[in-house]
Order: sequence, then structure tokens, then C-alpha cells
Amino acid sequence: MKILRTPDSRFEGLPDYPFEPHYATIADNLRLHYVDHGPRNGQVVIMMHGEPSWSFLYRHMIAAVAAAGYRVIAPDLIGFGKSDKPANTSDYSYSRHVGWMTEWFTQIDVSDAVLFCQDWGGLLGLRLVSAFPEKFAGVIAANTGLPTGEGTPSEAFLAWQKFSQTVPEFPVGNIINGATVTDLSPDVIAAYDAPYPDESYKAGARIFPALVPTSPEQDGAADNRKAWEVFAKFEKPFLTCFSDQDPVTGGGENHFKRNIPGAKNQPHEIVKGGGHFLQEDVHTELSQIIIDFMKAL
Repeated sequence: MKILRTPDSRFEGLPDYPFEPHYATIADNLRLHYVDHGPRNGQVVIMMHGEPSWSFLYRHMIAAVAAAGYRVIAPDLIGFGKSDKPANTSDYSYSRHVGWMTEWFTQIDVSDAVLFCQDWGGLLGLRLVSAFPEKFAGVIAANTGLPTGEGTPSEAFLAWQKFSQTVPEFPVGNIINGATVTDLSPDVIAAYDAPYPDESYKAGARIFPALVPTSPEQDGAADNRKAWEVFAKFEKPFLTCFSDQDPVTGGGENHFKRNIPGAKNQPHEIVKGGGHFLQEDVHTELSQIIIDFMKAL
């Protein structure tokens, strides 16, 4: 496996991202980066990003939730952010991503954690919860899902999937900007482009949409069905806070609310003013939702 590593110089001077880097070495000799911010004895909040963002997406929320007394851990998925990037799209699969994140999660060795997940952060983070339910005190899900390949994907998702596999240059920063309600500043767009000095670094970002299970036979679908069996008995607090302006995941909160016992009697919310990347649009509201959730545990 050919592995690319983004030079540190690409990450100098990023706006509102002063966090010290932490690294874990996992399978295939890959280096995985994560933020670990806040009091070491604070209850843990794990913030997991999706496609094609990285932990920079959570910069405001990391600061706010840590300031409230919690320890925030935010990994960069393999292929993203400051983590290593296998150079070939064939190096990536749903199952392989789950394996990488499972190894990282085992290494950080936390308990009573709360997962906040969005986009692929849910497709991977929820698999961690289903594999280690005893390690988690609760879950907050935003604009995400745990697909089993049944049903018909939205037109918006199918269009995104086709775009990702055919566009000659994959414009990461502009993709993020296009999926927010607010207009991101040039320096923020540049921060989303920072992990990728050129197209060769984008294999993971480019292939991710094609890895979402859209048929019951696709890699990950059967394992996700098993994960749903765990969630059918998951009685710890499970909160949804989807946004009101995401054409890809709109309505997806209902499946969680119907099928997870821990979702009953939770103050679920449709957060107004948020696009797909609601962490950019409504980070103040999301930070408060997390803090209130933690206080209620």
C-alpha cells in the first residue's frame, strides 16, 4: 500500500484551530491524527466527521464543549485531515474503515463516552457504539445514518455519488461551502483544502460516496444490519439533531427515533439554519445541545 502524508506546513495558521496534534499508529502502519482537548478527567465527547471534511469542521464545538469541562476527542478518518492517506481508491472499503477506527478506539481506551456523529461519522461511529456499547454513555446523531442497502437512495445522494466519481478535480473546500447555508470565508475553504496538496491525496475523499451501502449485498450492509440488532436493545440516551436544510439526510432522524429504545423521551430537535455541514452553520446551538445532553446523563 502506497501511503501519502500531508506535510505539516499545509496546516500552519489555520483559523480557530489551535489544537495540539495527537497520533496513533494502526494497521498497515498508518498514522491516524486526532484532537484531544479539554480536561483529562472530564467526561469524553467523541466528535466524528464525515465526507470530505476533517476535524477542522468541529473547531468551534471542540472549544466550546471543552470550555464547559468536557474532554473532546475528534479523530481524522484515514484519508482525511492530518491522518495518512492511502493513495489508491482500492485501498479503501467500508469494512476497512471500521477496522481502522476500531483499532484507534481501542487504543485511546475511554469509557462513558458520548458520540456526536455526522455524515460518515455516523456510518463509522455508530459501528463503534454497536461493537462497544458498554463504552458509551449516549449518542447524538446529526445528518447521518446507518444504511443497510434497503430502500432507494435520495436523488440528491445519487447525484452526489455520480459527481464524486466523475468530476476531474475533486474540489473539497468548495464542496463543503456548497453544502452549508452560510458562505464560508476563503481562509476556511482553504483549510478544508489543506489536507490535499494535489489530486493524488484525494483517493479516500473521492471514493467514500461509492462505499455507502446502496444494496443489501454491498460491503458493510450485512454488518450494519447486525449493528441495528444491537441498537434495537440500546436503552442509553440517543438524541437526534438533524438540520432543516439538508436534502441528503432530511427525514433520516425518524428511523433512529422509531427503532432505538434510548431515543424515546429525548428532546429531539430539527435545528434551523443548518445545511448538511451544520457544524459550520449552527455550531453554537450544537455545542449547547451537547452540553445539555451531558448534564442530563
